[in-house]
Amino acid sequence: MYSDSDLEAAVAAGALTPEAANALRNYVHGARATPAVDEEHFRLLTGFNDIFVSIAAVILLVAVGWIGNSIRIGVEDFAPSPFAGAFVAATAWGLAEFFTRKRRMALPSIILLLAFVMGVFATAGSVMAMIVPPSVLEQHEALAGLMGAGAAAIAAVAAWLHWRRFKVPITVAAGAAAMVGVLLGLIAWAVGDTANLKDIMLGFALVAGIGVFLLAMRWDASDPTRETRRSDVAFWLHLLAAPLMVHPIFSLLGLTEGGATPMEGIIVLLVYILLALTALAIDRRALLVSALAYVLWALSHLFEQAGAVELNFALTAFVIGSALLLLSAFWHSARRMVVKPLPAGLQARLPVLDRVAVVAAA
Repeated sequence: MYSDSDLEAAVAAGALTPEAANALRNYVHGARATPAVDEEHFRLLTGFNDIFVSIAAVILLVAVGWIGNSIRIGVEDFAPSPFAGAFVAATAWGLAEFFTRKRRMALPSIILLLAFVMGVFATAGSVMAMIVPPSVLEQHEALAGLMGAGAAAIAAVAAWLHWRRFKVPITVAAGAAAMVGVLLGLIAWAVGDTANLKDIMLGFALVAGIGVFLLAMRWDASDPTRETRRSDVAFWLHLLAAPLMVHPIFSLLGLTEGGATPMEGIIVLLVYILLALTALAIDRRALLVSALAYVLWALSHLFEQAGAVELNFALTAFVIGSALLLLSAFWHSARRMVVKPLPAGLQARLPVLDRVAVVAAA
């Protein structure tokens, strides 16, 4: 069975013309089409060998990281060795040359990309920690934010190089996460250790989340029928943007300090409904998943205050589970009701309503 990525690789290698690849896609779509639905497809597994290779890769990466950390040349006893991250990053890149570039395996490619970027970040951070003595950090605590921003910037460059070489869809989200780290690190350095630092950081995290969301929508708008890897890139960006927006919203509303009044619980539910409408419009479920914990918490408190102390969690799980299953079952109809009243210009930027779902032949 050939995937869309295999067809793209064949076109890039000259084995197929773009016209022939599109003709093959159209034929397969017509032969295996089911009624129009809205689904989120992204490649995670191409077979059980993905899991097998991923387990082996994780074991190897842990081993080389452990070995690298044992090299303590010029490293204080309490500090991590820069060789750990460097060994992990180098090993991840080398493995990606085969399992990503040649074998095009989905799950191992994701793991190797994350290991590479995190390895580069850890190496940069460790080197900076060696350069700046702990006594200096004790006197200038805000300097840690600047060091974190520098390490994140180096990780962002590493993600860009990885994207240029391997084109793994999650790489764009990893680079965006690194850039968010740069922003928050610079803000922490500029603001310093103030009483309201947490609220300031949450505010800028929300701004960064909106920025990532808009970037995701740009990738989505470039593939409204979701037939290319650009849709996969958008999926990972939405998965990153969702917690960056959801957590600051509820935290800034003061709903994460424990306890909840009925009014606060109602606010959580109203915000969740707004997020659900947005998720329906853009046909992405990440927003619903990211805010789910807050809704469970709010409803649980509401049931508890209503007198259902022993069954509060069971009732909450029953209501939320039933609602999400109903929404999933009627997702297409609900999405049509949300999208149809929108202006035509906005509808043109959203995923099309009548996509065809392709299923495997029996």
